[in-house]
Amino acid sequence: MVELPEAATLVEQLNIEITGKEISRIVAAASPHKFAWYTGDPQDYHKLLKGKMIRQALSTGGIVEISADDMRIALSEGIGLRYHKDDQNLPAKHQLLIEFTDKSVLTVSVQMYGGILCFKEGTCETDYYLVAQGKPSPLSEEFDQNYFSNLISVETLQNKSAKFFLATEQRIPGLGNGVLQDILFAAKIHPRRKINTLSDPEKTTLFFALKSVLKEMADKGGRDTEKDLYGNSGGYITRMGKNKVGQPCSQCSSPILKENYMGGSVYFCSRCQEMK
Repeated sequence: MVELPEAATLVEQLNIEITGKEISRIVAAASPHKFAWYTGDPQDYHKLLKGKMIRQALSTGGIVEISADDMRIALSEGIGLRYHKDDQNLPAKHQLLIEFTDKSVLTVSVQMYGGILCFKEGTCETDYYLVAQGKPSPLSEEFDQNYFSNLISVETLQNKSAKFFLATEQRIPGLGNGVLQDILFAAKIHPRRKINTLSDPEKTTLFFALKSVLKEMADKGGRDTEKDLYGNSGGYITRMGKNKVGQPCSQCSSPILKENYMGGSVYFCSRCQEMK
C-alpha cells in the first residue's frame, strides 16, 4: 500500500522520467476492478489528457499527483505505478495506461483498492484529496511539535488507541497501518495504548519517532515491502510487519507478535511495547 514515504519516492522518480513529456494516448479502465475508483467517466480521460504536457509530479500525504498543463492526475492507496521505457512488455492488466509521444509508458495497476482521479486544476471535489491538500506533511517543518501537540490533545481522542490516533480519519495524511508499526516500535508504545495513558515525555517521544522514522523511510526510497517506479523494493528494512512475526526483537530478543485490531493487523514487541 502506497503511504507517505512511497509517494515521496515515486514523485522524485516521476520528475526525473516524465517531466516535459507529451501525452499521446490514455487507456483507462481496460481491466475492470471492483475497487478501482475513478472521477468522472474513465472513457473520457483520453480526450481530456491527449496532447497535455507533463509539468511536474508532487505528493500530498500518500497521494501521487501529476500535473499535465491544466489537468491533474491523482493516484492513491493500493496502486502499483510503473514506468516503461517503451510500449513493449506492458502488464496484461492495468487500470490506467499513459503513453507519451516518445513511446515510454506509465501503467497503474490497482491491487486491493485505489483511487484514480482525473480533473481540471482546482475542480476536484473528492473529500480524500481535499483533506490531504489542507494538512502539512510530517516531512515538512510546518509539522512541528506544537502542531502535533494540538493533534494529540483533542478531547475526543483521549480514550482512543495510539493506532486510532495515527492512522484514521486522515488525521495525518499518508500515515497508515503500514508505517505506523515501526513508528510505534521506535516510540516503545503499544498500538492499543490509550492516548490518555501516555505521559507528556511519551508523547514527545512519539512525535520525534514519527518524524524520524518517516524521514528515514523516505530517504531510503520507501519500505522494503513496497515497490518503486521501476518495480524495485524500497531500501528501508521494516522492523515490524508480517514478515517479522515470531522473529526476535532487534532491541530485546523477545518474539515479535501479531494481533488483529481495528480491521487490520498490528505487530509489536510485548517487552519493548508494554501494554499499560
